Amino acid sequence: MTSRLLFFCSLAIILFSTGCREEPLTINYKLGIFPDSVMALEGLNTVYDDYNMDIEAGRIDARIPVVFSSNRQSAGGEFDLTHGLIWYTFGQTTGSFQLGSEIAADVFLDRLTAAFNTGGNEFGPLRFFNGRNGLEYMAAATESDENGLEIVYTSYIPAFTNLPAVEPPVGATLFNSPSDDAYLSLGTTLDTAWFCSDRGGDFDIYMLTRPAGLSLDEWFMSPAMTPTPVDSINSTGNDKCPFVRGRYMVFASDMPGGMGGFDLYYSVFRNGKWSSPVNMGPGINSAANEYRPVLGKDLKFENYFLIFSSDRPGGKGGYDLYFTGISMH
Repeated sequence: MTSRLLFFCSLAIILFSTGCREEPLTINYKLGIFPDSVMALEGLNTVYDDYNMDIEAGRIDARIPVVFSSNRQSAGGEFDLTHGLIWYTFGQTTGSFQLGSEIAADVFLDRLTAAFNTGGNEFGPLRFFNGRNGLEYMAAATESDENGLEIVYTSYIPAFTNLPAVEPPVGATLFNSPSDDAYLSLGTTLDTAWFCSDRGGDFDIYMLTRPAGLSLDEWFMSPAMTPTPVDSINSTGNDKCPFVRGRYMVFASDMPGGMGGFDLYYSVFRNGKWSSPVNMGPGINSAANEYRPVLGKDLKFENYFLIFSSDRPGGKGGYDLYFTGISMH
């Protein structure tokens, strides 16, 4: 009797412990999905104008340092480069997505942005890594009464442990003209450059290709060359702020047929040519202005994400920064 009682007690304990064991979480989403709803980057936006964000290629992780333009430091006066952080998470079981942003201390980015900021306006930062010489670069457009908008750049040792020195930026003479030249973007191999300029009257998007055997710095510091207009994209309006990621170009334009002010468009590189522009539609564009789109890719997600600025109603004031998921075909 005692043995039988012990047997049933042991069996009950086993069944009870087995029933309480937690099952492993089910992975319902192998890859994440950036939601197609437009979300404000609340931690970065102010009552002033906040726009022109850059996402550094290849630096996607849990917390992403970002650089952008804002006139907050002068209470609505000139635009300077400033910086912050964004981050996001995706639940592979629930499919839930969370997005956050904040202004955070970063001694190196303080040093980098300070090197660019002048008494005039700074727009359109672009950061990238040059694998040929192991240096990181940042370019931007700076504005002065004498020269209008000009593209300037500097390079530095990547900031891992010791904070590198940052030399003052110099003019990228290759791109600059007596007109306004701004919003540099580079292809993956850094052999092709796109930018916008009003040298032809309205703003258009132009392209230059690096000659074989010329280093990036030699190319940037070459005498000004006549760039090729991207005719399949340019319109009778102002076509600005090109940003290229892989085979996609995103840009802003007030071309006829939009939804109001500047809208965001994309083009796909196929068969050696950029496709006709595609309006990103009412899920992203509004009757207000949408400006300087930047396309990001995280290999753990199915689609791209887009960061842009807009002065649409409902923000904190002026231009605000926004985030959304996007799929392009």
